[in-house]
Amino acid sequence: MTPPKNRRTPRLSSRKEPRQARSTQLVADILEAAVRVLAREGAHRFTTARVAETAGISVGSLYQYFPNKEAILFRLQADEWRQTGGLLQALLADRSMPPTGRLHAVVQAFFRSECEEASLRVALDDAAPLYRDAPETQAHRKAGRQRFLQFMRDALPAATPRERAVAADIVMMSMSAVGKQVSEEGRPPAEVDRLASAMGDMFAAYLDRMRERVQPAPKRAI
Repeated sequence: MTPPKNRRTPRLSSRKEPRQARSTQLVADILEAAVRVLAREGAHRFTTARVAETAGISVGSLYQYFPNKEAILFRLQADEWRQTGGLLQALLADRSMPPTGRLHAVVQAFFRSECEEASLRVALDDAAPLYRDAPETQAHRKAGRQRFLQFMRDALPAATPRERAVAADIVMMSMSAVGKQVSEEGRPPAEVDRLASAMGDMFAAYLDRMRERVQPAPKRAI
């Protein structure tokens, strides 16, 4: 989706990358302070000044690495995406398990991930409109969809690309929506796992039905 012409897309890339131990530690301190400010103040009251004060540094020092608050928030979000995305990628590509087993594992891992530090994740969701239309965000979404499309090639080998794409979107959107709600409700871990198992069963039944529908008819004996 192309952002409206009258909306400025914020710069999300860092001004410079830390190369020395001291500067690497400074960036780590900034990000740690940002997490604390975000959890305490929420996305709407999140400012670079509050982050700098919490980190015990000047705003000028912060601006050496992050040009604005959007860049800090996106870095926190990108780090979370990278961690969760790597976990899901490993599970989806693990051919030692059947596709339905992989789906169960992915849903459970995703739900558990969403429930860890739930308040921070909710705050990041609130901040998402600040960088929703940025190219970096679009690239992340594309990479996530590609992971599921690749999985659907294993799960639905006889389906058309369009059918696999629809299946991938259904799984991704359903998992994301329910995972977000579960994390916001603060359910106990055992209940989270039960919900994940139930959703995994739903996805498995859906894929089984899809496979039956697209399976080529057996050839008749002459």
